[in-house]
Amino acid sequence: MEKIIYLVRHCKAEGQKFDAQLTVEGIEQAKMLAEFLSNKQMDAIITSPFLRAVQSVQPLADMLQLQLVTDERLGERVLSKQDHPNWLNMLEESFERLDLTFPGGESSFQAMERGSSVINEIVQSDCKVSVVATHGNLMSLILKNYEPTFGFKEWQSLKNPDVFKITFLGTDVAIERIWSMS
Repeated sequence: MEKIIYLVRHCKAEGQKFDAQLTVEGIEQAKMLAEFLSNKQMDAIITSPFLRAVQSVQPLADMLQLQLVTDERLGERVLSKQDHPNWLNMLEESFERLDLTFPGGESSFQAMERGSSVINEIVQSDCKVSVVATHGNLMSLILKNYEPTFGFKEWQSLKNPDVFKITFLGTDVAIERIWSMS
């Protein structure tokens, strides 16, 4: 049976903290995102508990009268607990060496496994069409789990928001970027 997951990166936000809200532009993007996805006949909307992810899909949930389900496994990956001026180089290296960890951080492999476990549970469930809202780094790693060529450069090309359609049919997985608004 075919299963479809719309993997969503949150809209523009005021920052990276857990309680960072959407910007005024991000709120408008969330409304456009709801319109864009509203005709997809979804069964469930699962989101990171971070406020910016919740706010990105709340208009869709309201429009479709679906309850949001939060899942901590969809929270953003922590590269390191310490601030580093060269964090971008560290992130790039973590896409090349999936087992690399930095102090207080999570390896790409650990984050990939965490995020993909949510996707795999959805595929095994009765849901036929779902929306999953998360963050850019984790989104990239989930996509990399199903498409190994997805890497740092693809992460760099992500927008806020962004949407990928992942179609599961038996053991086949097809990924298509479907968000074209900026």
